[in-house]
Amino acid sequence: MAVAALAIQNVAYGYPNGTPALRNINLTIAVGQRVAIVGANGSGKSTLLHHLNGLLLPQAGQVQVGNWQVTPKTLRAVRDCLGLVFQNPDDQLFMPSVWEDVTFGPKNQGLSSEMQHHRAIEAMQAVGLNPEDYAHRMAHALSGGEKKRVAIAGVLAMKPSILALDEPSAQLDPRSRRQLIHLLDRLPLTQIIATHDLDLALDLCDRTVVLHHGEIVYDGSTAAVMGDPDFLEQYALEAPLSCQRPYCLRLEGPVTNL
Repeated sequence: MAVAALAIQNVAYGYPNGTPALRNINLTIAVGQRVAIVGANGSGKSTLLHHLNGLLLPQAGQVQVGNWQVTPKTLRAVRDCLGLVFQNPDDQLFMPSVWEDVTFGPKNQGLSSEMQHHRAIEAMQAVGLNPEDYAHRMAHALSGGEKKRVAIAGVLAMKPSILALDEPSAQLDPRSRRQLIHLLDRLPLTQIIATHDLDLALDLCDRTVVLHHGEIVYDGSTAAVMGDPDFLEQYALEAPLSCQRPYCLRLEGPVTNL
């Protein structure tokens, strides 16, 4: 049996105004899997991701990240294990220089200056940023694609075993988007990717979870769900562009609701 990197059991959460955001979410992700979380606006994607590292705590049920149940007492250990990359890198990059942003996490982990330096160099190289060229640059002056890479590098420098990304291709031009897909494809980490970009999900993830009004309505093969435009339309989603071409063959049968 595959080892679970993440286990969510019967999780429910509602907004202060009483609107349900997550309803009885059950989800297990194995070590090394890349899983897409898709759904229309308001489906609960970001809310679910925010439960994975304790930015939000479930009002019912529990979230297990690695060996840790997510509680107020375990947040440091959970966040060392699972790194969250926000949709907008400007929400994540706040230090004067790229180097200070990338070393911020290792510094707060209590690592030595030597180890901080090693982690930062390794992380920047992993995302294709030459430390000599970028270390002293101001993050706010970078392009959208460069900011996204710096944000990911700052998370990788903390050596998480799980990477959660909220709309990673948002605000990227086509070239930067393609570079991001190549980057994520190379990273040997468990990945949970919340996205509207169904082509990205198709490129990267063998498994897709569809959320609708805070409930899981599909959990299975990415190829199957992306090849079923009627099912996607039912939940206000459109088939990937690559599957809207006349020659795109549906290799698997239609999917059914959970």
